[in-house]
Amino acid sequence: MAAEEISGQADAAGLAALISRASAENSGKKRGLPPVERWNPPFCGDIDMEIRADGTWFYMGTPIGRPALVRLFSTVLRKDEDEKIYLVTPVEKVGIRVADAPFIAVEMSVTEREGRQVLTFRTNVGDVVEAGVEHRLRFAIAGGNAELKPYLHVRGRLEALVSRAVMYELVALGETVDVEGQAMFAIRSAGEVFPVMPADELDMLSR
Repeated sequence: MAAEEISGQADAAGLAALISRASAENSGKKRGLPPVERWNPPFCGDIDMEIRADGTWFYMGTPIGRPALVRLFSTVLRKDEDEKIYLVTPVEKVGIRVADAPFIAVEMSVTEREGRQVLTFRTNVGDVVEAGVEHRLRFAIAGGNAELKPYLHVRGRLEALVSRAVMYELVALGETVDVEGQAMFAIRSAGEVFPVMPADELDMLSR
């Protein structure tokens, strides 16, 4: 399937075989995802694959240039209780490196349903996820510059980092909401309230 792209690599045959097995699990299942949470294969070690912070996939230091191949791999990702992320098929589990989140939310739409705001996100690998009770938003403050980083639950234990451009759109929808007696800057979607930070902290950052 991808032998031409990875020819000359030391373990090209191994990766091509992994691709083939993952593809076999996906054949005829265009509308669904493989049931990776139900599989319990043996751990077969780590491979030199990395998802970088911008969502770009690399194999042995080289970008994987085919979106269809990245999409295929994304459907067999699983994050286990050890907080590590693996590629999983019914017969094997291999570890990969992930710099931040495995997915990036690259687009957001705002609609209304039954008088309530609904936020729907598209990821870089084609998932469409509606923020709500089953797919929650969380917000982290990272780095010395106190960078706001929103994350969206996609499936299992996997999340998407909301891209910077979409983050600005998201924050523009924020409002001050009372959460357990505290004024919080928060985002609403599908009837759920997702706190971003205390309103007074936002005021301090805005000065």
